[in-house]
Amino acid sequence: MMRGNQLRPAAGPRARRAGWLAAAVLLVTAPVVSAQAPPQDVAAGLETARKALLAKVALLKQDESIRPRLVADVEVFAKAVEWAMRHNEFYAAGSGQGGSAWIGYAKKSLSIGMRRAQELAAGKPSWVLQSGSTIRGYYSKVDGSVQPYAVSLPGGINPRSGTRHPLHLKLHGRGGTLNELRFIALHEGKALPQGQAFVQLDVFGRTNNAYRYAGEADVFEALADLERRVRIDNRRITLWGFSMGGAGAWHLGLHHPSRWSSVGPGAGFVDFYKYQNQTRQRPDHQHRALAIYDVVPYALNAYNVPVCTYGGENDKQLLASTTMVDRARRLGVPIKLLVGPGTGHRFHPESFKQFMAFHNEHSRKGRLTYPGRTDIRFVTWTLKYNVCEWLTVEEMEELYRPAVVQATRGPDGTLRIRTRNVAALQVGRDVAERVEIDGVKHRLATAAGGLLPGVFYQKNGKDWNLLDYDTSRSFQKNLDLNKRRDLQGPIDDAYMQPFVCVTGSGTPWSQSQADWANWTLSRFGREFDKWLRGRIRVVQDTEVDDEMIASNNLVLFGDPGSNRLMARVIARMPVEWTREAMLVAGKSYDPDSHGLSMIYPNPLNPRRYVVINSGHTFHEADFKNSNSWLFPRLGDIAVQAFSKTASGSYDEKISWAGFFDSHWLLEKPRPAAGKSKAKSKAKSKAKSKAKSKAKSKAKSKAKSKGGTGN
Repeated sequence: MMRGNQLRPAAGPRARRAGWLAAAVLLVTAPVVSAQAPPQDVAAGLETARKALLAKVALLKQDESIRPRLVADVEVFAKAVEWAMRHNEFYAAGSGQGGSAWIGYAKKSLSIGMRRAQELAAGKPSWVLQSGSTIRGYYSKVDGSVQPYAVSLPGGINPRSGTRHPLHLKLHGRGGTLNELRFIALHEGKALPQGQAFVQLDVFGRTNNAYRYAGEADVFEALADLERRVRIDNRRITLWGFSMGGAGAWHLGLHHPSRWSSVGPGAGFVDFYKYQNQTRQRPDHQHRALAIYDVVPYALNAYNVPVCTYGGENDKQLLASTTMVDRARRLGVPIKLLVGPGTGHRFHPESFKQFMAFHNEHSRKGRLTYPGRTDIRFVTWTLKYNVCEWLTVEEMEELYRPAVVQATRGPDGTLRIRTRNVAALQVGRDVAERVEIDGVKHRLATAAGGLLPGVFYQKNGKDWNLLDYDTSRSFQKNLDLNKRRDLQGPIDDAYMQPFVCVTGSGTPWSQSQADWANWTLSRFGREFDKWLRGRIRVVQDTEVDDEMIASNNLVLFGDPGSNRLMARVIARMPVEWTREAMLVAGKSYDPDSHGLSMIYPNPLNPRRYVVINSGHTFHEADFKNSNSWLFPRLGDIAVQAFSKTASGSYDEKISWAGFFDSHWLLEKPRPAAGKSKAKSKAKSKAKSKAKSKAKSKAKSKAKSKGGTGN
């Protein structure tokens, strides 16, 4: 195992080749080390230097001639030191002897940041086209924080030329000592491995979260920032990673299959139940939400992108690769599997050569130019991941069940589409002259007056309606308030887009409710700061203006008495809240002992969410555990009984939780307590004949496309 303090810069061609392979498995497992604060005198010196750097950053921000992204390249070094100091992330040596290497990392980061600030002020930033690996920064739309990434550039790149370059987007493994300082030390100033001719983007992913939530947003924000700096050939982007990075490659690769020239998941988990040896089914609202990030149910999407997966022969994580290969094979979809002989949780050198050869071959070919492939097989369980090539699943009949689309353009120029659990589609008009959806024929190339790049079709019973231009524009406004992408829930989805937390300035109806809400907000802030590496933005209700409502998800804390924003929106949401009671799903709850948490389209701006009294619904213990535990706990809406503990925190127990349906209406209440699979089956036998038939039909359809994978 490679320990955190053992990284050394590559000295020559042979060392650089070895470094390339080592980097592939670096940060797979974390050494057993202890986090600590630096000595007081060291901390004082670091803080003085950090403030001096921030003063330089403030001056750079005032100069309108300097691009903000270059300022981010400077500020990210100050941020790295601040977070390490605030969270006492100066890790002791694995041997327990000597000082923390993170002190050296911090001093070097501040030195690099100050040098860059001086160069930028002089108009001569030397790092912009520097060959080898360098750290860059960007300002995240999610929370306004500055986040790092690393880019490796071959020599001679000229952004002003017309040449576009292939890209490898690499996802790191989990590292118990990984923070911004360690990430900078791993990448800044490192030479390219011998023979590398492609650009490489190493994302930070907001540390260890398997590239979920803000970590997922980080991947695409970093990619977008890099594309503004370097001409990237978006038909030749290779996505790969190992261990946690392999889990991320499965997730991002199969959720976004038309983004990549190939996908390379190495030894990354693919589901929750098997990976965590869970034999008892989670409560229904949690079990269904596992279909968001568990990737076994998305194996069909490997039909649309070449996939090569790897596992060591002696690595228990080989099971993840074989599970995906077997599931895909049953669907008639090929996935290449490489097995490292006699190898544990690392890349075998010969296997790694084959792995890279596969991806380099597909990078050379690139994805087809638009409209791309005209034969697709696509599945999604959520509108969050609803695009494949020129096709968008705009609406589903029911979320967390498979929505399947198969499309083929025939010799006669007709695009034939078959669907299941799809309520509305958008199809690129340039794909074919005509379209046939579930046997219903329509125009495509000339539809809607030929005025829109995509043509909308909406299901009406067994029929499919073609929307004309005016109806299409109305459909895009979502006046009927149906679930759409980035407006489909659950609660945790709100924190993948810009959001602002809003506290109340008034008098609460219930002081115990107010105390619990304040504690909930405080917990969210602490956990987001530590585990997702940003500060949540908090304002009072009196500070919220129209611009804030237009551009952010609003997260409201308090009750309708204390929070004027909550009082404005709650009357237009499917719950009732008075001083005496909260009425949710037909049941009354006491506000003095129960808290309501929910997500809903904001009545003040239905294109954004409003969230009531909740941050992320998983917490510190889950972040410390396997990343597979980072799944939604409260669905779209939940009521929790709360009680204050002697320490001042709260115990919480879910009284009821569930989802809104595809029209943002409450589903029939479901039990909150988890039941074993055997008990669930026994209960299903007691249901009405009609419901039994419906459930049997849904199960058979899911099985035909691979089922849930749980």
